[in-house]
Amino acid sequence: MPQTETRQTITSSGEQRKSVPVVTVESFFQAHGDKLALRLEGASVGFHRKIREPTINRPGLALSGFFSYFADKRVQVLGAAESTYLKSLSPAVRVRRFRALCAQKIPCVVISRGLHLDERMMAVAEQEKIAVFRTPMITMKFINAATIALEMDFSPTVTEFGSMVDILGIGVLIRGESGIGKSECVLGLIERGYSLVADDVTRITSLEARELMATAPELTRYHMEVRGIGIINVATVFGIGAIRAEKRLDLVVTLKDWNEMEEFDRTGLDQEVYEILGIKVPHVTIPVRPGRDMARLIEVAAMDQKLKSLGLNAALEFNTKLLHLMETKKRDGIA
Repeated sequence: MPQTETRQTITSSGEQRKSVPVVTVESFFQAHGDKLALRLEGASVGFHRKIREPTINRPGLALSGFFSYFADKRVQVLGAAESTYLKSLSPAVRVRRFRALCAQKIPCVVISRGLHLDERMMAVAEQEKIAVFRTPMITMKFINAATIALEMDFSPTVTEFGSMVDILGIGVLIRGESGIGKSECVLGLIERGYSLVADDVTRITSLEARELMATAPELTRYHMEVRGIGIINVATVFGIGAIRAEKRLDLVVTLKDWNEMEEFDRTGLDQEVYEILGIKVPHVTIPVRPGRDMARLIEVAAMDQKLKSLGLNAALEFNTKLLHLMETKKRDGIA
């Protein structure tokens, strides 16, 4: 029995559908407009423009005429400093400088602190088809909040065919072939007081290549398909505590037919990992057989993973004790 833990990597190749994020001004406004208190000023133009970098730019140098280095792929924010500088210019120069900014093919302009652009600059924005938004937020607070929102929008996303459940704070993705019993397992876990994140199809996002966040597609969120019953609303049937909008992925469980498995892990020393978007997640394969309480087994797997995250590995502890006992008996026998 080996003392060191080995890791086997499993990738889901054909079961993952990767998507390349495309963030437009329209999608940014629709997704984050309320949270960022954005209000459209002037005409609805330039909504098709793409935001190509997940951060914000303050175009102070650009308004002074310096474009040798200019972040034209970012959302442009005019705060109190930029607005005060523009007001210090003559009307003709002010319009000329603002037109030069809009000519750089920027995605859009946001005016913070509830400030306004004069009518001539608004006319320039409409001519150049640049959307202008206004927010009452302080400039730095808006920049921080908008950057976080854009980081989420630009994060790599993949679609996994499996159900996601929150078990004691451990996010568990349950995979398996169609008809293997994933939904029945999820129902059993919900009845035990745990929360559904996604059923059958789960969207997983990589956050700064550090962790994976799982959620359900908007259309199927909080719903489940149960064979023989149909579509049910989990929040309506089991209560609001039975659902969760998103959860970090901590463990992947694959259900597999007992007869299709050539060998079974009897000790837990050989830890498999499941790779999603370049991040390796602990993985266990549970054989399915009539009479086995699969929901209970998944619950135990989640609790065991929680203990491992706290540094308590029962398999390694048992292996250490066994080796120590064998060494002791060997020593006594030689003596």
